[in-house]
Formats: sequence, C-alpha cells, structure tokens
Amino acid sequence: MAQADALQQQKQPEQAIALYQHWLLGQTDPLRLVAWFNLGVLLASAGRTSEAQAAYQEALQLNPQFLQARLNLGHQLESQGAVAEAIAQWQLVLQSLEQTAQPEQALQLHALNNLGRILESERRFEEAAQYLAQSLEIDPEQSAPLQHYIHIRQKQCAWPIYQPLGVIGVNQQLLSTSALAALALHDDPAVQLLAAREFVHAKVRATVPRRSARQRAPSERIRIGYLSGDLCMHAVGLLTVELFELHDREKFEVFGFCWSREDGSPLRERIIRAFDHHIRIGHLDDEAAAQLIAACGIDILVDLQGLTSGARPNILAQRPASVQVSYLGLPATCGMPAIDYILADPFVFPPELEPFMTEKPLRVPHCYQVSDRQRSVGPALSRADCGLPEDKVVFASFNNNYKFTQEVVATWMRILQRVPESVLWLLADNNWAEQNIRKEAQRHGIEVERLIFSGRAMPQEYMARLQLPDLFLDTHPYNAGTTANDILWMGTPILTYSGRSYISRMCGSLLTAAGLPDLITYSLAEYEEKAVQLGSNPRRLASYRRYLQEYRLESNLFNIPKLVEDIEKSFILIAN
Repeated sequence: MAQADALQQQKQPEQAIALYQHWLLGQTDPLRLVAWFNLGVLLASAGRTSEAQAAYQEALQLNPQFLQARLNLGHQLESQGAVAEAIAQWQLVLQSLEQTAQPEQALQLHALNNLGRILESERRFEEAAQYLAQSLEIDPEQSAPLQHYIHIRQKQCAWPIYQPLGVIGVNQQLLSTSALAALALHDDPAVQLLAAREFVHAKVRATVPRRSARQRAPSERIRIGYLSGDLCMHAVGLLTVELFELHDREKFEVFGFCWSREDGSPLRERIIRAFDHHIRIGHLDDEAAAQLIAACGIDILVDLQGLTSGARPNILAQRPASVQVSYLGLPATCGMPAIDYILADPFVFPPELEPFMTEKPLRVPHCYQVSDRQRSVGPALSRADCGLPEDKVVFASFNNNYKFTQEVVATWMRILQRVPESVLWLLADNNWAEQNIRKEAQRHGIEVERLIFSGRAMPQEYMARLQLPDLFLDTHPYNAGTTANDILWMGTPILTYSGRSYISRMCGSLLTAAGLPDLITYSLAEYEEKAVQLGSNPRRLASYRRYLQEYRLESNLFNIPKLVEDIEKSFILIAN
C-alpha cells in the first residue's frame, strides 16, 4: 500500500489502481479491507463508478460495520441513478450509529446531510427537513444544511419561514439563507447582496486578475461565449434560443459552453444549431473548462446561470474572458468580483439600486428580457377542461410555490373576500404547500373550494392554459419572469407589485415594454386595491386582453430583433 500511496502522490492514479488490483488477487491479508476501500476511492475519483461500487461492496463483505465504505457506496449508487438504494445505505449507517454508545459525529452528519439533500431532490420534503433538523441539532453551526432546511420550508409554504430551531435563532437563519432563497424572502437589495457575498465567500475561489483583451483585426468578429447548464427544456433555454439565432454573424461569432442535460427535446436541438460553436464542458472540471474558454479567445463571456442550482461560478472566477456579463439566470447581484456587468434596462435596474449590485448595469433602452416568438402552443382549452367556473372571475398565479410569501397569499385571500364568488387558480406544486395555502384561506374565512389547484402540464398545454384566467396575480418580491413573458404572449393581463430589488421589478419591466404600465403597483395595499377594481370590472379586463391580442407583437417586449440589436450595441461598447 505504501507503493500505491507513492503513485498517488506522483499523480499516477491508474498505476495505483492497477497495483491495488494486482495485490488483492488471492490475498488473505487483514489489510485487504483497507485496500478495497482505497481502491474504491481511486476508482470513484477516476469516474469508474460501477467498479468503485464493487470495491466498496467487497470491503463491506469483510466488515459490514465499515461505515465510511457504506457512506461512499451510497454516493456511487446515487451517481448511477439508484436513488432508493443510496438512501437505504445511508439509513443503515444511521441505524448502526444509533446502536453505538458514542457515535462518530462526522459520520452521523455525513449520512444525515446526504439524506436531507437527496430526499429534497426527490421532493420528499417532510422527511428531508426532519433529517436536516436532526443534523443541525447535533451541530448547529452548519450553514449548508441550514440553507437547505430554510429553502425546503419555502417550498412547503411553511410560514413563518424563519422560526427558532433548537439553539438556532432567526439571525443565524438569515445569514445562512441561500442567494436564491433570499430573493423570495426579502425585497431588500442589501440583504440580497449579503446572501450572495456569503455564498461567494464560502463556495467561490478568489478571482484572478483580469485577462488582457484579445487584440482583434478591424474586420475580425467579436467572440461571444454563453455559459450555462440550462440550455435545454428550462426557462433559460426557452427564453434565449432566438437570441442565439438572431445574432448578427457579420459582427459576432457565437459560442455555447454548456453542461446542459441532453433531454432530446426539439428546443435542445434548436439551441445547438443556433451556435456557431457548441462546446460541451460537463466532463471538464472548472479549471479545465476555464482554460478551454480562454483558448477559444472569447471577448465577452455571458453567464446565464449566476448562483442558481447547477451553476459553476468557479469557471468565471478564473476570468477566462476579459469581459464577463451576468444575464437572466440570476435576476440579482451575484456578488462576484469576476462579473463586470449585468444586462438590464432602466426599469429593472434604476440608479438607486447601483450601490447594492457588484456588477455595473449594461442597460438596453427597453425590456432586458429576450424571448422566443416561435414558442409552441397546444390546442385551445375551455375552462371546463381545467375544472374552472365559466361564469366567475378567475384569478391565477402559476409561479413556483417557494415564491409565495405569507403576506402575498394573505393579500390574495383579501382579494377573494372583496370580489364575491371569484376563485384563485394555483399550481399544485406539493401537498404541504397546498395544505398550508388552504389553511391561510380558512384563516381568512375563504371556502377552500374557491382555491383550484392544477398539476404541472406539458409545455404546449401549459401555454394554452394561460389564456383561461381573467387576471394573473404576480408574486413579490420574486416576480414572475419567464412565466410573465408567456402570460403576456398569450394575451392575458398580469398585475404586479414592483419593489426595490431587481427581481421584484422584472414583471414591471415586461409590462412597461408591453405598453401596460398601469398594471404595475408599488405597495401591497395598492396591489390589493387594483386587483379588486379589476376583478369587479370585467370590461376593463377584457380591454387589456383585446389590447394584447392586437398590439403585443408591435410592442417593445416582443420586438426581439430590435432587442438583440440593442444587446449587440452594448456588447460592442464593452468589447472595445
């Protein structure tokens, strides 16, 4: 084993693997247990998952109480999609530790946190929260499990989101709120900046010095690189495909650096075709990916992911391009020194927001948000098809449930109280959220029958549904973005509350560009009054619908060629 260790130190893992495999042939030495485990670690690092799994299983055959091997086996099973089997391994670890007088804390936390994480991804929120709470009871100073615990409560609409958890108070929970979760909790740009900087401090390597700009010949095109893991059937992919297609190829050479899932969708194929160069970097680590991007001579690197799930901010921290821009993925500051600009417009990023954003605004004249004029819509639906009343006012919100705050949901209930027999149509995201929203309705004396929950639909049917409500009600502070764009495209009005932060002004930006600024309000009280006025005035609602049907294609919101041209003008300014 000493020889194998030496080979590892010399960065010769394949030779170390071969040495372990040779030594293990026919051996009965007690050290076989350690050798199988070490071999599993090496095989896992080399991406040889099924072989690593087999090595850990051999170690467990020799000693079923070798808990570190069982933990690692769970990871190998998970990476192969055997989620139930991975969960079972980590639960076995906990059961073994419970039978120990003094369980090893590191192993407990490893098992509990992995169970919390994987069960959250499986949408088993109640179990996930219980495991994370147990982990935090053992060690309250853990930030990552607390982040997940808070976001699970948001997804469940378990209000109030912040509440004492053992010795963990509200202040510690605030400091451990993820950048994404903070956007849905606080319309305070200073708190959003704090959350982003906390994430960057914990997860992102120090930014290297700015790279010198590439020297281009006068006739040479500017090289734009788009960086994302969401260029597929995802909100970002749905919005950006026409941007990639419409770039002026006489002025720009367009690269896509991508670790998106290969979902086989027509959208994914269309996105790939839209790039001059589509380069998959999912198999590369962050350093290798940054080197590849730099080798391509990218002038402007546009990050479409920010700090959202699956993001790779450490690519940007290495400054593979001399100019780096944040766009769409995180409608807020990333808090990263490596990001120079954020694409914006005068409404979504007013001057008073600048002290709370680490990026400079790169403003286009109208709405910042691109979209696709070729989006597919299914056959028309009737209200009866979706279980909606034909003769009553239908309010709706199709935003993700984690964006629902208790204050906004309470406002919706007061709107229902004041607009007799109206109903509220919501996305049925999970049972816990549905139950908690129904409790809020009952607290306000609203019959639960006036809340109508529908499950998720395939994209074409989802688009067709958007024509059915009388009025969509936006969430605050995390506004509808892609959803609001789809709603306006389908000719249905949406009422928003624009606040102090970039993300709370997204829908207002869209409405301004669509020519409907009177659907923007600036307080919850004004939002409530406006919704009641509109819900009591069907003619006014019908007039908004007629306006959108007749004029939306002529609006600044859906003049995508002009928006792409405006973005390109901005890119030319910062590339030179």
